[in-house]
Amino acid sequence: MLRIRGAVAALMLVAALPGCKIIKTPTPEEKAAEAAKTAFDPTTKVEAIWQSQVLPDLEKRAGDFKTVLQAVASNPDEAGAKYGNPRKQASSPWTYAVKLSGKIVAADTTSRAGTLDVDVDSDGKADAKVQIGPAVRGTALRDALDFLDFNEFRNQIEWAQFGKAFNEKANTSFLAALPRDGLVGKTVTVTGAYPLPASGQLPLITPSALALGQ
Repeated sequence: MLRIRGAVAALMLVAALPGCKIIKTPTPEEKAAEAAKTAFDPTTKVEAIWQSQVLPDLEKRAGDFKTVLQAVASNPDEAGAKYGNPRKQASSPWTYAVKLSGKIVAADTTSRAGTLDVDVDSDGKADAKVQIGPAVRGTALRDALDFLDFNEFRNQIEWAQFGKAFNEKANTSFLAALPRDGLVGKTVTVTGAYPLPASGQLPLITPSALALGQ
């Protein structure tokens, strides 16, 4: 009887095999390759929109620096809605897209977070600081764009990485090629963005475009 039962069980197992699907356990390399397909790549994401969306949007909406300063002094929220991203996170400061031209009155090129002090109104005093890197602080370029929305990202980490990638793109596109000597006294034209500064502090502008004159 036991032999008969064993034979029946064996026949049932053989009959079932053709309908079974054997699932292969992926190797660590295969798991890594699959994860890479869905991994967030901020550099590639910024690269894809830099020329087609980022630069045209900032160029179009950036206000004259003096005009924006006056608007901010009058009503920071209204100025932010006009020159920045009205869909910003509620806890984030307003960020303003601006254009300015002026004379460089000081240049910090010894720090990795290099800056230019720019006199816009010809009184010999700096009215703004312009970041020239290679280390660029903040996320002003990302935050000034009104077609970006934090809710489109999976988490705060991705959003932060995305913001940093804008700075890296500006650095590789034009800031890295900027000369570091003989800058004081030259004129500079900038399009970029800056967050609402603390009282008494100069606006710190992250450029999306920068051109030196004589």
